Amino acid sequence: MANDNFILTQEGKVKLEEELHYLETEKRAEMGERIKTAREFGDISENSEYDDAKNEQGMVEARIAEISRILSEATVVTAPKRSNKVNIGSVVTVDMGGKERVFTIVGGAESDAAAGKISNESPVGSALLGHKKGDVVETTGPTGRDIVMTIVKIEH
Repeated sequence: MANDNFILTQEGKVKLEEELHYLETEKRAEMGERIKTAREFGDISENSEYDDAKNEQGMVEARIAEISRILSEATVVTAPKRSNKVNIGSVVTVDMGGKERVFTIVGGAESDAAAGKISNESPVGSALLGHKKGDVVETTGPTGRDIVMTIVKIEH
């Protein structure tokens, strides 16, 4: 992550804490067991099971470090309860050319496009911030295509 300014919703913070707990307890123990078992297969210089286990262990440790860093540097924001504008944490329903789409605006560290959680730094997320229900918002998407959205509903 190039940006050192992590923004999380309370829900995103809890999910990262749960993932960190799982990785530090269960996944680390599982990786240690895999490495131990792979060592029993013999010479580790030609042991693909051992190499795979060590590579996965490295990825788990990297993810633990990444989550720890995000949690230590993050600013946790809460969407205002009584706001008629789009904020981080808002669930926004928009009309995009006749199709309704629902987005939750979150910080970059917890964005997940497949789940409808878009970053406040993304073209669509940043364009929606600060707008009200009924506003027509135009932006250029990551592929260079123009995107026109009408805000139908804002929930917090």
